[in-house]
Amino acid sequence: MFNDLSSPAALMQTRRSGKPRDMAAPGPSSDQLDRILGAAIRVPDHGKLAPWRFVIVPDTRREDFATLLEQAYRLDRPATGAAEMETVRQFAFQAPTLVVALSAPAHASQIPIWEQELSVGAACMAMLVATHAEGFVGGWLTGWAAYSDAVRDAFGQPGERIAGFMFIGSPTRPLDERPRPERNSVISTWSPA
Repeated sequence: MFNDLSSPAALMQTRRSGKPRDMAAPGPSSDQLDRILGAAIRVPDHGKLAPWRFVIVPDTRREDFATLLEQAYRLDRPATGAAEMETVRQFAFQAPTLVVALSAPAHASQIPIWEQELSVGAACMAMLVATHAEGFVGGWLTGWAAYSDAVRDAFGQPGERIAGFMFIGSPTRPLDERPRPERNSVISTWSPA
């Protein structure tokens, strides 16, 4: 577990995304995953719409998920070779824990869809921060599968979208720091003309 919970800024500044292929067991226990998902559903949500859902893919269903990915990939690419298909299948087996985050907007609501989509993005980020606070590493991936109707239909329904595949586990190597923007290039003080 992250040791300095008295400093939320330190928690945020030490969080890193991990590559799911570099994650190993242990993953979070059911209680830890419950806390991680509990953090995700506490994000800003204009209109109290809960415009997101989360589907846990248990270990016992990873082979089914791999088969789904293979079938969906072949719909658009029927001549896919064995090596490429193995890469597609391996996506299903990365990291010990996998949660599919869905954007599930309330289309009939007066709340703009954009605000509802921002809420699902905040929920995914909250999951990553809570994952770090619980002592694990998380990775938020999209890729072709997030945009496949066949994959989406296995987890959601028309009108919903896959916001990402949230992989959680223990790092097998130190996490790399990626380049960050220069503060002055993204932070300014408003001064009216």
